[in-house]
Amino acid sequence: MSLDVRVEKKTITTERFDLRPVRLSDMGLIEHYASDKRVACNTSSIPHPLPPGTTDAFVARVTAPDTTEDVWALDATRVGGPELMGLVSLMDMDRNQTEVGYWIAPQYWNTGFASDAVRALVEANPFGNGTMFASVFQDNPASAKVLTNCGFEYIGDAEVFSIARNAKVPTWTYLKTLK
Repeated sequence: MSLDVRVEKKTITTERFDLRPVRLSDMGLIEHYASDKRVACNTSSIPHPLPPGTTDAFVARVTAPDTTEDVWALDATRVGGPELMGLVSLMDMDRNQTEVGYWIAPQYWNTGFASDAVRALVEANPFGNGTMFASVFQDNPASAKVLTNCGFEYIGDAEVFSIARNAKVPTWTYLKTLK
């Protein structure tokens, strides 16, 4: 997908929840969950403690028409569940590739929601990408299992700087070929 041609995000329906575009009303729950050290320390980009205005800036960035990061909320209200259980995203890369990212609120860990969300995003392939990449911290094997459950293959080790940890963290990198 070209960076200058955006496709409107559609809601992706699963049996247990919908993946819907992030909206302004999500700010409170995003801030609540992202403020949790367990969530922040399993990402490279969420600071801990969460500074004032961080969530506002995030939501403004991912809802802007020219965003290069498309984010969906896991919303189970259709089936009588919570409005927001986590986020899953696709970040544009070059050569028809995207990078998958996700986090789930701790009370929904070990429920299969992360695997279901990533699997739904891969199956929908909303931007018609040929390849999806993802990386997880090596001290988070549950997140690695999400990727292998969804058919991603391990391709190597790397490291990334984690803002919450204020350190470089070893990662495992995964790839899923879609076309």
